[in-house]
Amino acid sequence: METIEGSTVRNRKAQQKKPPKSEEETTEVRDENLSSNERHQRPSDEPSSKKHEDDDDDGKEGKRSTSTPEKDERDVENDRFSVTVNLQFNGATVGLFLLSFLTRFYRIGYPGGVVFDEIHFGKFVSLYLKNTFYFDQHPPLGKLLIAGAAGTAGYSGSFEFPKIGSEYDASVPVFALRFVPALCGSLLAPIVYSILRQMKLGQGISLLGGLLIVFDNALLTHSRFILVESILLFFAALGILAILKFLQAEPFSARWWTQGTIAAISLTAAVCVKFVGFYSYLLAVYMMGRHVWQELPDRRRSSIYLTLKVLAMATLVLCVSAAIYLGCFYVHFATLYKAGPHDTVMTSAFQASLEGGLASITRGQPLRIQHGSQITLKHTHGRVCWLHSHPHVYPIKYADGRGSSHQQQVTCYGFKDVNNWWIVKRPEKEGLMVGEEPDYIENGDIVQLVHGVTSRALNTHDVASPMSALCQEVSCYIDYNISMPANLLWKVEILNSKDSSGKWFAISSQVRFIHVNTTAALKFTGEQLPDWGFNQFEVAADRRQYTIDTIWNVEEHRYTQHSDKKEVLNKLLTTEMIPTERTRLSFWNKFYELQMKMLLHADKVEGHMYSSEPHEWPLMDKGIAYWIDADSNAQIHLLGNVVLWYSATIAIALYVAFLVFYLIRRRRQFYDLEPAEWARFRMGGEILLVGYLLHYLPYFFVERTLFLYNYLPALLFKILLLCFTIDHTQMVLRKFVSSRPKLAGLFWAFVGVWFAGVLYFFRRYSALSYGMTALSADDVLELRLKDTWDLIVHKP
Repeated sequence: METIEGSTVRNRKAQQKKPPKSEEETTEVRDENLSSNERHQRPSDEPSSKKHEDDDDDGKEGKRSTSTPEKDERDVENDRFSVTVNLQFNGATVGLFLLSFLTRFYRIGYPGGVVFDEIHFGKFVSLYLKNTFYFDQHPPLGKLLIAGAAGTAGYSGSFEFPKIGSEYDASVPVFALRFVPALCGSLLAPIVYSILRQMKLGQGISLLGGLLIVFDNALLTHSRFILVESILLFFAALGILAILKFLQAEPFSARWWTQGTIAAISLTAAVCVKFVGFYSYLLAVYMMGRHVWQELPDRRRSSIYLTLKVLAMATLVLCVSAAIYLGCFYVHFATLYKAGPHDTVMTSAFQASLEGGLASITRGQPLRIQHGSQITLKHTHGRVCWLHSHPHVYPIKYADGRGSSHQQQVTCYGFKDVNNWWIVKRPEKEGLMVGEEPDYIENGDIVQLVHGVTSRALNTHDVASPMSALCQEVSCYIDYNISMPANLLWKVEILNSKDSSGKWFAISSQVRFIHVNTTAALKFTGEQLPDWGFNQFEVAADRRQYTIDTIWNVEEHRYTQHSDKKEVLNKLLTTEMIPTERTRLSFWNKFYELQMKMLLHADKVEGHMYSSEPHEWPLMDKGIAYWIDADSNAQIHLLGNVVLWYSATIAIALYVAFLVFYLIRRRRQFYDLEPAEWARFRMGGEILLVGYLLHYLPYFFVERTLFLYNYLPALLFKILLLCFTIDHTQMVLRKFVSSRPKLAGLFWAFVGVWFAGVLYFFRRYSALSYGMTALSADDVLELRLKDTWDLIVHKP
């Protein structure tokens, strides 16, 4: 280090004697005259060759500074205390945006009917504009942005999006609804170009990366409709670009804080569009950890400095992320304040907080539960259903040969029904009516639950449940005069008893019923019963009490009435009533409940004719039919650019081969790459390859229906790695086979032919991306390169 610093000083003196004469010399002098602090801030894996220094940030091409060394040093010193706004428009990024804009917005109003998942996202947008609550397993930002654009265009949300292919009426602003996804898809190409430039790739390779984004058919198709993947990709890519700039900026400078804030906003916005955006967020955390790890060996930085830097980075990212995520849901709740078709997914308390919701249904009902209360018990978390029974009994033997108690069935039913009513009874009391003095049930009390229609009490015993053999069967007890004693006693355990001083309230109290004899808890198992159980859901008793599936709440409530008790009932009903207006639920209560529902409320895995498995995605074994014209075979089908997808898959294998080769050689102490080159090669793999694997491998462990579009985030990193591999290959050829210049020429000729193939495939299959070309049956068959491609032929 001392020798290097001394050399720098001597070079600085020589530079002062003779100013640079050319643009290239000016650049070299500027790099040599970096202060020791600024040199230290350059990441160890950043290349230092002249070629890549000449290819610095996007806006620097053709605009090199000719300032003196003394002025440069003053600028570096004052960077912490100045704010500079510098707007630059690079020709490559502008050109890529315009080209991408033209391909995405070309006749964007076609087709004038519902395309694929527009049937879902269009409904969500309409519900936003009608302020009607809906439930979706993904965060709301993408739908909010689309709704904002549609609302600005005057759309009222009147269209119902009944089915795929339904024609939009005149009230639907199709351009406005598809504007945000198309705009985000148009911005993706220049962002990819900037990411590659930030990673010190040449301008030509970076431009190639942007063009590959433009000319991929899958990215084009998905950007043109009311879908959110293009919004997700835009925010994820912008966040990665901002993180790269953040890590290369002077710590604690205005640029450092700004880029860190932009990165946190963008990455959190990706999570707010779809939860899979968390993989991009995780990649950014990995990049920051990698950056800090590489700084640790430098003893010129004190431990206090590094600790403060890490704390500042973590505080900035976490605070901004929390603000964006919470703010997104705050707008979501503020917009959706009316009851709707999806609010039954939520708890009764949540429903009661919506205008025209459960509060209007339960208006006038008593608030506190007591002996003689008639109640319906709703499963609080997960699938919406109510504790239910009917006169039918369990079969004597199940299909697997196990025997049952042959008692009355108890299930969980997903619809409101008269058989959902139960009466709360004190074990020591004979009657079921309320008394003159209220006998309120509180936390820890022992009760019986009597089915209202059949008058049989809820029971469980040491008999295996029909579907969940490790749990106990739950039934309504029938006295067959045999040696099977009744087990009818249940302990009321109110989970949020501190909020109600131990009192049991309708709507708000979350209750667990613990069986006295066996200590098992009443549980919704999620298993569907066979035909003998009318395909309703199983209820069992589980000794593992502390799960969310054992939590219930009273939704509807009334007192058991008798003609002699009218005065008592009138007194009770006038003193304890649920408010007739909406109940007030805090933002934090709503936020927590919705997060739990989004994470845990998973639909049953269902097959789909266009679903696919993760191992089929890299080679695109299956596409998705989005739309077909009623009068011809013109259709929109989600297919990627085969030339690009296959070559990008090969590039992953080639990069890994390079990596293994270099590691073996370095183990043998043969160092083929200079330290800066090796650090740069590792940086590409550690960011891009890890990014690809993070966005791809988790899908192998997902138990739900998957489609080809789930692969698009991984595809983004695969294209980036393809460009990185091309750049490294040409560097290897230039460095190690310089004696054969024709080989390098052949390589670039091959790249040119390959890119021509990308363009040819894009043009040929754009008929399936736009859906404007009338196709004959023979045309469709010619486009079908694989037997697994389910292109549609419904006209001769």
